[in-house]
Amino acid sequence: MPDSESFFAALRKADAEDSVDSIISNQDGLQWHPLGGNQNNYGVIENQQASPIGSLIEKLTNSIDATLMKKCFELGIDPRSISAPRTMQAAIEQFFESTYRLWHLGPPRKEQAREIQIIASGSKKSPCLTIYDNGEGQHPDDFEDTLLSLLRGNKNDIPFVQGKYNMGGTGAIVFCGTKRYQLIGSRRFDGTGNFGFTLVRKHPLSEEERNTVKNTWYEYFKIDGQIPRFPITELDIGLSERKFVTGTILKLYDYELPQGTRGALPQEPRRAIDQFLFEPALPIYLVDSKTRYPNNKVLEGDCFGLKRRIEHDENKYVEDHFTEVLDDHLLGKLKATCYIFKSRVEGRSVKETRDILRREYFHDNRAVLFSMNGQIQGHYTSEFISRALKMQLLKNHLLIHVDCTSLSMEFRQELFMASRDRLKKSPETDALRKKVAELLKTGRLADIYKKRKNSISVEGGDAKDLLKAFSKNLPFNKELMNLLNQTFKIDRVEEKGSKKDKVKKPKPEKIQKPFDPKRYPSFFNLQTGKGRNTIQVQSGKNKTIQFTTDVENHYFTRSDDPGDLQISILTHKRNESTGGDQKGEVAEPDTLLDVQTSSPSDGTIRIGLSPTEDLQIGDEVEVEARLGGPRDLGCLFWIKIIEPEKKKAEVAKESEDKEPPMGLPEYKLVYKSIPEENQAAVTWDKLEEAGISIDYDVVMHPHVDGETQMEAVYINMDSRVLRSYISKQGGVSVEQKELAEKKYISSVYFHTIFLYSITRNKKYLLHKENGPVDLGEYLQDIFSSYYSEFLLNFGTDQLMASLAD
Repeated sequence: MPDSESFFAALRKADAEDSVDSIISNQDGLQWHPLGGNQNNYGVIENQQASPIGSLIEKLTNSIDATLMKKCFELGIDPRSISAPRTMQAAIEQFFESTYRLWHLGPPRKEQAREIQIIASGSKKSPCLTIYDNGEGQHPDDFEDTLLSLLRGNKNDIPFVQGKYNMGGTGAIVFCGTKRYQLIGSRRFDGTGNFGFTLVRKHPLSEEERNTVKNTWYEYFKIDGQIPRFPITELDIGLSERKFVTGTILKLYDYELPQGTRGALPQEPRRAIDQFLFEPALPIYLVDSKTRYPNNKVLEGDCFGLKRRIEHDENKYVEDHFTEVLDDHLLGKLKATCYIFKSRVEGRSVKETRDILRREYFHDNRAVLFSMNGQIQGHYTSEFISRALKMQLLKNHLLIHVDCTSLSMEFRQELFMASRDRLKKSPETDALRKKVAELLKTGRLADIYKKRKNSISVEGGDAKDLLKAFSKNLPFNKELMNLLNQTFKIDRVEEKGSKKDKVKKPKPEKIQKPFDPKRYPSFFNLQTGKGRNTIQVQSGKNKTIQFTTDVENHYFTRSDDPGDLQISILTHKRNESTGGDQKGEVAEPDTLLDVQTSSPSDGTIRIGLSPTEDLQIGDEVEVEARLGGPRDLGCLFWIKIIEPEKKKAEVAKESEDKEPPMGLPEYKLVYKSIPEENQAAVTWDKLEEAGISIDYDVVMHPHVDGETQMEAVYINMDSRVLRSYISKQGGVSVEQKELAEKKYISSVYFHTIFLYSITRNKKYLLHKENGPVDLGEYLQDIFSSYYSEFLLNFGTDQLMASLAD
């Protein structure tokens, strides 16, 4: 029989599965048992997280749960009792009351982070990862009911932890080399009992088994019918600034980290972990070694989620961030936080900045992150920003975090897979997508997007004049015009000057007083005008109400001592004609009103109110809005439900049912620097400030919003294609140069709108090998891939004439 302490020490020090093979092959008396007590466990374990990082996150989530459980036991609280915290956030506030507010500071955060550590060893490509937590730990006799169980639901009735099914922790096994070795060791937090350990592996099929079973299974060993154990005072397992005394150790051998996440733990792997743990309840500590990276100066560091890293780097990369909160009577509470990144930082180009942002903050093009208790459980790519929000200019510079923790349990259960790594395909998921889009398409984000669009809004060429000049000697056939008319509204081409252009007087710019933000609010007032405190809201419609204050913009979202906004209904008066004039039962806001709240914006807080079906026309409710802080500030007002305006509703319904074709997009000429003859032109730098990358290799950029509306075609007049075309003509006069430029403009413009019309009307879905591609990116790629050179050298007149036949 092997000596348990020496046996464990050998397994712990092994840094490759071949070494583990050698150790266990030289040990007698190992009795292997199926994991979870079920030999048919292969499907449960193999069909979990698709990503090695996502699977690793499940291990860390279990460590966070174990740490919270330990704190609960230490306070003498039964975690399943009514006196236990009801949420993970409540558990943090109760169990770490004196310390959690200091975790935004380096030393206190690192001290807490060392309670959960990841230590890397072995090879660089497939390292061994040891995960340690100073959590509740387990007695050896309890291993089979806890650490080695499957589908037991051990934590299903503990409200303040993330785990439920007791299966997520096994997802990482499938990424442990080819033999799937995982070492487990644990000792109970109170120091009672011995330290126990075992090894999990994929069962190696014998020749006979290969002919009799369809699948292998996962198993662990016992010795003499029990989990092996030995007494300890402490163990040196390579932890930062501590020895192992109690808690749990997991060692994953030859772990298959994906490309782009390999390297010393505090660098590339940390970025990937942050993307999956957006806002973890507890910080984590990462430890690497000089043996693996002798020239790396940073081999240790804490990891506390992407949100904290964004806020730490805010002045460098983030232009703005804010939160929109929706309290919906059917869905529950939904919180969406938007982070708008700068298009160019530290003297870098837009492309260089975009590459940095992708590496640091947009792992695998994850632009919309859905989380539960800070753990990402599903995502959308940037196509949501292009298609659902129709904000093309922000697709590479907007990160959205959607906190689903407070959604109703019934709704939430239909959103996420049990593996917690992706969204389900369900009506609830479709409803969530629609709600998030509706929440963000108006208000603060719309203002920011409008500002970016206006920054590149310059006077462009008249597309109607171009069409008129182009069609004088080139009659379009009926089918060709029908194709364009399906997409664009093409008015009858008239002679210039036949109609008088209306000249709009520019509105004088308002000079706004600089906003002086305070850390905590000193006032909170309702903006209604003329002293009114009764606000009329149409039945079935949303009403936006504005409040003035002096608190800083990030008051609701800052990690350090954030504030909040509470909406309460104090009185409910029924309509006299249907329900009398007595006060109704006072209700929570989400039963009578759907409430949308926004982060402060330079002294203004917006609240959107939508009456539910429980409010009738003529009903009145008294509402209190309370801005929390060291001193709560309250504001009272009445809401009266009135008839909806039918005419407007019918017009809105008609425009919703049938979207009219847009007008022809303008063409706008872009130059590296502003030419003397065209001082109103837009420059490369100006476009780059809005997030559009232009250089000599780019021919044009189609500004397409949401794949449904082309607003402008930006044509690069300093492209390599145009310069090459003119140079091939030899010595050209000014008139010949102008003619060549006109041919270039017309070729690029008309081929852009033709390709756009065909692609859109035929309803093509565009994809590259690495995912979906939006229509604007597709068109730009075509023109940058020799297509524009072909157009110029082939001869546009001949080409268009052939189309007219």
